[in-house]
Amino acid sequence: MQKKELIDRLAPERDNWRRKNQYYYDELQSLLSFYIPPGRSILEIGCSTGDLLAGLKPAKGTGIDFSPEMIARAKEKFPARLFPNLDFVIDDAEKLQIKGVFDYVVLSDCIGEFTDIWKAFRNFQQVTDPQSRVIITYFNALWEPILRLGERLGLKMPQDYQNWLSLADIENLLLLNGLEVVNKGYQLLLPKKIPLLSLVVNKYLARLPFVHKLCLGIYLVARPRQEKTTPARDYSVSVVIPCRNEKGNIRSAVERLPSMGRHTEIIFVDGNSTDGTVEEIEKVIAEFKDRKDIRLIHQIQPGSAEGAGHGRMLKLGKGDAVRKGFAAATGDILMILDADLTVPPEDLPKFYLALSEGHGEFINGTRMVYPMEKDAMRFLNKLANNFFSMLFTWLLDQRIKDTLCGTKVLFKKDYEKIAANRSFFGDFDPFGDFDLLFGAVKQNLKIIEMPIRYRERTYGEIKIERWRHGLLLLKMSGIALKKLKFR
Repeated sequence: MQKKELIDRLAPERDNWRRKNQYYYDELQSLLSFYIPPGRSILEIGCSTGDLLAGLKPAKGTGIDFSPEMIARAKEKFPARLFPNLDFVIDDAEKLQIKGVFDYVVLSDCIGEFTDIWKAFRNFQQVTDPQSRVIITYFNALWEPILRLGERLGLKMPQDYQNWLSLADIENLLLLNGLEVVNKGYQLLLPKKIPLLSLVVNKYLARLPFVHKLCLGIYLVARPRQEKTTPARDYSVSVVIPCRNEKGNIRSAVERLPSMGRHTEIIFVDGNSTDGTVEEIEKVIAEFKDRKDIRLIHQIQPGSAEGAGHGRMLKLGKGDAVRKGFAAATGDILMILDADLTVPPEDLPKFYLALSEGHGEFINGTRMVYPMEKDAMRFLNKLANNFFSMLFTWLLDQRIKDTLCGTKVLFKKDYEKIAANRSFFGDFDPFGDFDLLFGAVKQNLKIIEMPIRYRERTYGEIKIERWRHGLLLLKMSGIALKKLKFR
């Protein structure tokens, strides 16, 4: 029987099969909802009878399937008069006719039925732009005999599989068609609902190293690989410099910071300094007014009834300073430069080029590649950084060598997405590093690391309180564990 004829014949039974395996489809819906916020434009390829697409709550949702019977049932279940945001069209992924750009393109458990996966992936070019994301789910090849047995026992809908692919196979086919993977993983070790047991197995056991590779489901999130189409000088840049008691570093920061793009603004965010930092900033603003665009904002306004004692500033932290600086920034690209200048300002153009040339969407500095100056990092701090590097590489499912490097660079439009969804994690991070890293993962941003040479501080005292902040980092790890890994 031809593939299309088989799917048409199964269309009347599709919803019954879905109900029979409701737990699996609920978990699939949950996975996709984690990566796709409501109110976006979505193209679902292989939409079947439309339940998944409708459940993602798109502002504009288009479902395509090459089975006329599946599309007819989708339209019957989700009529246009009641669901004006949904549209269902007969179309073939390998001969794609639909046009227009979508925020997300979803292929759920259907690529095994494609005759030519390369051709289907090639067609993504006509429905995506550099900000789009392609999300693919499929079955782990280890489960092939189990799924075949399930079909024979009447536990699973029959499917005419053409291919069984590994994560690496799918990633390679995406790469061949100009897409790079930003996230990937496995899910669902126990696809049937058994009270309590399914929760423990799928939420905790299935996320553990090595065990996760036995899961039924695999998934990938990919983005169109961005070629350098915009000249490097086309973007404006805002460099935010949080500072507290850094008077001796202010002039050096201004003098050493290179101009980038079509315009560079410098924003100092002062955290109630008592050593003359504010006066020094005001002095360099006046001195450089014809050469550099420099602004000063206060973490707490002078004379504020809130007060700005040492305890209050510790509570607000660098993260609050960064958020206030970013809120005031006008540049297309946002950068953080620590006022201690342990990361040389001269290195910032490397970050600018990495972002403007499309190599990544979140550029994270790493101090763990080049040798450091003798007293640049205390021994215990270095051990802590290595520990949290390994921990967060596992938690975030991508390599993060240095979580605590203060220099981070991203587009303002992407930061605004992170800020708009900050409630997902909560206001938990006084440092700001993890707020941005976690948010970048949640928004499917491509994270890459830029090696820098970490210098010894030449003025002032280190602001990190080793044990207190170490406990805070462990708390943040727990939040990542709950919100990202064991979600």
